[in-house]
Amino acid sequence: MNLIKRILSSLIISLTLFSGSYSQEIYHLDLETSILLAKRQSNRMLILQQQLKSASYNLKVANSQFKTHINLDMTLPQYTETIRQWEDSSGISFYPVRQNQINSYLTINQPLPTDGSLYIRTGLLNFVDYYADDRNAQLSSSIGLRQPIAAFFGHNNIQLFYKQAKLNYEMTLKQLKRDELDIVYVISQAFYGVLSSHEAMEIARMNLERQKEAYSIAQNKFTAGLIREVEALQMEVDLSAAANQYENSRTDNIAQLRVFKEQLGLNMSDSVVIQNELVYKPIIVNVDKAVELAMANRLELRESEIRIELQKMEVKRRKAAGRISGDILLNYNFIGVGKSNRSIPIATTFDNTWQNLTDRPGSFGVGLTARIPILDWGENRARVHYAESGLEQNKLQLTGTKMAIEREIRTLIDRLHNSLRGLEMLEKSVIVAEKSFDISRQRYANGEIDSQAMALERERLNQAYTTKLNSYINYKLSLSDLMRKTFYDFETNKPLVPDSL
Repeated sequence: MNLIKRILSSLIISLTLFSGSYSQEIYHLDLETSILLAKRQSNRMLILQQQLKSASYNLKVANSQFKTHINLDMTLPQYTETIRQWEDSSGISFYPVRQNQINSYLTINQPLPTDGSLYIRTGLLNFVDYYADDRNAQLSSSIGLRQPIAAFFGHNNIQLFYKQAKLNYEMTLKQLKRDELDIVYVISQAFYGVLSSHEAMEIARMNLERQKEAYSIAQNKFTAGLIREVEALQMEVDLSAAANQYENSRTDNIAQLRVFKEQLGLNMSDSVVIQNELVYKPIIVNVDKAVELAMANRLELRESEIRIELQKMEVKRRKAAGRISGDILLNYNFIGVGKSNRSIPIATTFDNTWQNLTDRPGSFGVGLTARIPILDWGENRARVHYAESGLEQNKLQLTGTKMAIEREIRTLIDRLHNSLRGLEMLEKSVIVAEKSFDISRQRYANGEIDSQAMALERERLNQAYTTKLNSYINYKLSLSDLMRKTFYDFETNKPLVPDSL
């Protein structure tokens, strides 16, 4: 069947499918165009793109933690009116409180690669006590350093978090690329599903036409008294069965078209015309080359390696939890305070406060805090062993994944070559079946065979068409499956670089 007949037939089916409804678009699709369309607008692809965005935002968070952060904290205002309790050696007493507070503090924090941070904090406070009828003000500025001592033992939280974020992003990216190749295979399956159902419908249509011809011959022979009535009636039954088979195949084709449009993200009212000549290129794949490509490109292997790296970090973190921890603290402060009657302008109060700050010498602080684990009844050691066990599991899984990939590729190539050999053989079988049917049709017209023998030849021809079609689809899907599992297109002899997909 030539290409023009296939396109016209597909167009008729599409128009029949959508008769009575408004056709928004007409798509003439081959496999490559279908894949490009699915990548652009299918629902699954849109979800994958959103997942990639989420991973990129998480990596941006990890990058941002190395940069300077500036925060402005403000209280504008905070009014309090209540009763508070006071307790001393003379007993418990209560007093009323009516206060208003306004403050503003600017903090500049610079994370350090050593997991510490350098900060500058400056601000002002205005505190009004209505019962005392006075105003208190404070100006302060400080510079300080906080450095965890655990960083000197190899446990650097900021670097660890950054590395984890990078590895998680890479893992997410590779998972998405693998899913993208899976989409190519899924669309290929859907495409060949439509093609298969359409060709099955064409086979059923040709069978119906042949059966109509046989029925016409049988009726003429019955009218001439050359065959019995029961044989003519059997031809009528066979004609009804052929018509029913054609209607069933047509319904199956409509259902496959709907599934295909859903996979592509098309509207159900859109028309689709499948373009395919059922031609193929014989491909003989070198097994060793395919296995080598799979080992170099398969994303599962890199994902396993990333999981190993992440688990190594977990082991390191667990070990650090059982060691000495603490912080080195340094700060230098400038503080000025002032107090005045509430009737005095606030600007005067802050002028006095600033003068106090300049007159008061700066103060500083230095400290070392430490936490030394002494006895935990082996809890942390067990946690370390638990993390190390997980690390060994990941390593074993990596080895197992490599073995599974090699087995998978070798089996897939065996099936590919079997499909190719079967397809080449079935092409000859179809030719033989067509010639045999033409001979049997002539013999039936001449009265040399009965309707039962004719039906057997017709069924043999239909089976030859169907078997060849299934073999063709299996061969093309095997090539598509091999492409997604090796990142190499053996039809064009071109590598598929994951980052360019």
